[in-house]
Amino acid sequence: MSGPFDLTGRTAVVTGGGRGIGRGITEALLGAGADVVILSRSDVPADLRDHAEGLGRTLSWYALDLFDPDGIDAVAAEVLAVHRIDILVNNAGTQERAPAADFPLEVWDRVLDVNLRAVFQLCQLFGRPMLERGDGKIVNLASLLSFQGGITIPAYAASKGAVAQLTKALCNEWSGRGVNVNAVAPGYFATDMNTALMNDRVRLEQLSVRIPAGRWGTPDDIGDVVVFLAAPAAIYVHGQVLAVDGGWLAR
Repeated sequence: MSGPFDLTGRTAVVTGGGRGIGRGITEALLGAGADVVILSRSDVPADLRDHAEGLGRTLSWYALDLFDPDGIDAVAAEVLAVHRIDILVNNAGTQERAPAADFPLEVWDRVLDVNLRAVFQLCQLFGRPMLERGDGKIVNLASLLSFQGGITIPAYAASKGAVAQLTKALCNEWSGRGVNVNAVAPGYFATDMNTALMNDRVRLEQLSVRIPAGRWGTPDDIGDVVVFLAAPAAIYVHGQVLAVDGGWLAR
């Protein structure tokens, strides 16, 4: 008999699932028994494919640029023609830094397109079959910037605040129809997106001393939380934005 965290027989879509936090999510889902479909611009690393094969799981990759709405429609249709998607993880995102007074509007639009419009579009495309079946799990990647304003990343903060609200809005419409919609809000993680912060020794120290857990997060810290939200254990968890931040928001 399957346990509350068992995902055997389920198939998950993970955007940006081949690197950084996305890879941690992919590995955790595979470890819990799910097959995984990765949507990303870059092909999946060979060692990740080997890892999936060693677990007896299927790992598929479809090339997708989240800047391209027509491409999202086409790839989603291609995936759904082959796979029943039980879990959607909207992980991929982008970030640009500039002072708010000088932040280019074309950059603002680009960040919002990827971090918000594409997330909603994917929720629609993969959510519709879930609603028809009355069964499915969606996990969006929010951020500490869903709760705080940040510095020199106004578009990113706005997009992640909106992702949190979108998660709640979809919960209100879809939870009664068998689809759980939740979000995970990572704290400060040692990934490529935070390279600028990690290279700024003053800012790195300012951030690090505020984390009660005493360290920055790693992709593994997120993966198992996503498994929880995607698993039967979280069947009555709806509309939550779950901070995985080493205690940052409690400080």
